[in-house]
Amino acid sequence: MYFCLVPDLEYKILIVRLSSIGDIVLTTPIIRCVKQQLKAEVHVLIKKNFAQVLANNPYIDQVKYFENDMNACIAELKKEGYTHIVDLHNNIRSYRIKKALGILSFSFPKLNIQKWLRVNLKIDVLPKVHIVDRYFEACQSLNVKNDHKGLDYFPSEKDFMVVQTLPSYFLSGYVVFVCGAMHETKRFPVSKFIEVANQSKHPVVLIGGKEDRALAESIVEKSETQVFNACGRTSISESAVLISKAKAVLTNDTGMMHIAAAFNKPIVSVWGNTIPEFGMYPYLLDENKNSFISEVKLSCRPCSKIGHSQCPKGHFNCMQLQNSMEIAEKLNTFSTASQKEL
Repeated sequence: MYFCLVPDLEYKILIVRLSSIGDIVLTTPIIRCVKQQLKAEVHVLIKKNFAQVLANNPYIDQVKYFENDMNACIAELKKEGYTHIVDLHNNIRSYRIKKALGILSFSFPKLNIQKWLRVNLKIDVLPKVHIVDRYFEACQSLNVKNDHKGLDYFPSEKDFMVVQTLPSYFLSGYVVFVCGAMHETKRFPVSKFIEVANQSKHPVVLIGGKEDRALAESIVEKSETQVFNACGRTSISESAVLISKAKAVLTNDTGMMHIAAAFNKPIVSVWGNTIPEFGMYPYLLDENKNSFISEVKLSCRPCSKIGHSQCPKGHFNCMQLQNSMEIAEKLNTFSTASQKEL
């Protein structure tokens, strides 16, 4: 549906993306462009536990929070008098919000059928389009266009103090390994992390949640290089700062990968049961220069569009057969070329 913009119309736009860390970071080009190109008042609806991700974003006038009470959420949103909704979540919950508010809304193509065909029948009809560009399809009727300035992440000044917790010799340059992932079949195995760490030309900082701390400690104990375990010790935004100061990042297919892309860091991403073709690969300003995707081509991949608690086939070859030497070489190339100064 298309319509002509009225120059004097004041826009108050609600952008909906309820979860998760990476998905919300991927909405930031939309937030920025809607704000700048329409001079709109911009509100964003997310889950409360992801508040840090957008806490300091200067393109947002107000962040609204969904806390599992849809009726209360809708009642709050109705008070605002929005002119439009940009739905970047596109599920039953966002549908309820759009229906309840009864205003003009736009959604992005979620490609559930295409993903199902790719996962279950290995039929590839997925468009070769990053999800950020699909998000922009939801803004076509508003005449909002991609400014191609990449993703955004804005830590607070206080968040930058986390760098002081690192050993002093890390300040001459380090790489980050992202240990965490929501699903086990997205996780690079501990043994592989150790193999890469042992070939790293720089000290390694491990980031992840509290649930990753024991796993990370085993990497520290068995690595021959200097490794600092920050898992469970840092907030989302403090982890983002550690990434922003790194020379390069080794990461699973997870939210921190997209935060690394927001800082335009060189990224080596390892892919297990998911595939980049779903459109969630690192969205970098210079993809060819700053990104290396490591994946094992197997007939069983992808086995899910999200992930599993364990390999359905029992072998986990999508991660166990990853080439640690090649990954380490790429990471060293990126980190050596980086001139980032702490």
